[in-house]
Amino acid sequence: MLDIQNLTVAYSSRTILQDISLSVAPGEILAVIGPNGAGKSTLVRAVSGVLPTQRGKITIGGRPLHSLSAQDRARCLAVVPQARQLPAMFSVYETILLGRTPYLGWLGQSSPQDHDQVHWALERTHLTHLASRKVGELSGGEQQRILLARALAQAAPVLLLDEPTTHLDLQHQSSLLNLLRELAAEKNLAVLIVLHDLNLAGLYADRVALLVDGRIRAIGLPGEVFTSRNLTTVFNVPIEVIPHPAYGTPLVLPDGVARWRSTDSFPSKSS
Repeated sequence: MLDIQNLTVAYSSRTILQDISLSVAPGEILAVIGPNGAGKSTLVRAVSGVLPTQRGKITIGGRPLHSLSAQDRARCLAVVPQARQLPAMFSVYETILLGRTPYLGWLGQSSPQDHDQVHWALERTHLTHLASRKVGELSGGEQQRILLARALAQAAPVLLLDEPTTHLDLQHQSSLLNLLRELAAEKNLAVLIVLHDLNLAGLYADRVALLVDGRIRAIGLPGEVFTSRNLTTVFNVPIEVIPHPAYGTPLVLPDGVARWRSTDSFPSKSS
């Protein structure tokens, strides 16, 4: 389990996160949502150990994060960052193999097990056909999938993702999030994912945390957090929440769109 208690993070004298407490159980996907500037990416960076914390405690499987060596931390926690910083001249295979760095011997030699894990990550992210291509030749969406594959190659029990669907089209958004659902169940992963798209969060997350101005405004099942009152207040636009016609999950719509759907009378092109 990933457990965060009373986490506070500040830059200079400005507090970015204040008393954040949440946990992610094995097999669970927790989506963090909120407006721009709420502190979502800061949360991922603090939990991954990139940013120092002013107060609070982060534990993975009961082990305090600050007590882990860099190698042990990388074996416990894998990150798919928002910004792509990939070696352009490396092949896709070589880049994903970097995810096995925490397991290499002191001579830095990769084992058959390492290569098996890379092949598995390539297959699960549908990148096998690109394994020999140079990373710099690929699209932003393909590079985003490489980041995910590299994280999967780490075989860590906790997975952090910061807006991983940003550069993906609809097909690959669905593919990635379905894969996360499968892996959370198959590998018993604790997954914390930052998402901008509220409807994707409602469809794929077990629970959601609504982060506003560095504090958690609400946390719970999507149907509990995604209410018209919560979202209208936070995003400063009238929002209606209706049941998804196919899945029954919360479907978030601007108020006007919800009215058009209920009457089946969309504005004509001439209006």
